Amino acid sequence: MSRQPVVALTATTELLNGRSRIRLNTAYANAFVTAGMTPLVVPPLDPSLAGDVVAAVDGIVLTGGEDVDPARYGAKAHPATEGIHAGRDAWEIALLMAARAARRPTLAICRGIQVANVALGGTLVQDLPTERPSRIAHARSADREARVHEISVIPGSRLAAALGATALTANSSHHQAIDRAAGGLAVTATAPDGVVEGAEWTGDDGWWMLGVQWHPEELVRTAEGWDRALFAAFRAAMLAGPPRR
Repeated sequence: MSRQPVVALTATTELLNGRSRIRLNTAYANAFVTAGMTPLVVPPLDPSLAGDVVAAVDGIVLTGGEDVDPARYGAKAHPATEGIHAGRDAWEIALLMAARAARRPTLAICRGIQVANVALGGTLVQDLPTERPSRIAHARSADREARVHEISVIPGSRLAAALGATALTANSSHHQAIDRAAGGLAVTATAPDGVVEGAEWTGDDGWWMLGVQWHPEELVRTAEGWDRALFAAFRAAMLAGPPRR
């Protein structure tokens, strides 16, 4: 029996009945278990602990959630920017940089791809409906498993290899997206209106890092195999990467 890679899934916190609670959609945990990985849910912690968390796992997953504070990339807040969680921003940025330093495979989903871009020096479109009007409704749809728009992936990219395709359809649940990509982060997938849907690290340091703007964890039960293949590629990268401490 092959080893089960252990992955750290980031989570948020929210007030519920007057107490701060840790929250993460169960679809994430279910998807990683189904793909042969053991998920550990990690809430926002002191950034000084990022190295310890990275050393204890085989891979890092930055999950979806709140808007990233635009002050992180030198911008003023758009009226539609909401739900900023400063502690989560600081924690996930530290976690990403620790993962890069340790060459720990990293998968960034929805907010995750945005956090990764900001952490590495890029900027975001704060509100697609007003700043990038389009016929494509990128915002939340009622059916999380509905594949609502097409995505084109650059042939020969790591993302194309992971998905096993250069064209797919995906769900959509976001109002922000990558604007200027960070140095070393290549845009490798877009929607028909040009909105960034995928990016990957292209530095020569051997770090496996992929980001997608859609929610693959919600699509692993559909007939199409693209998202299951993405998780399988992440698992393979962890098994091939440096061992955890």
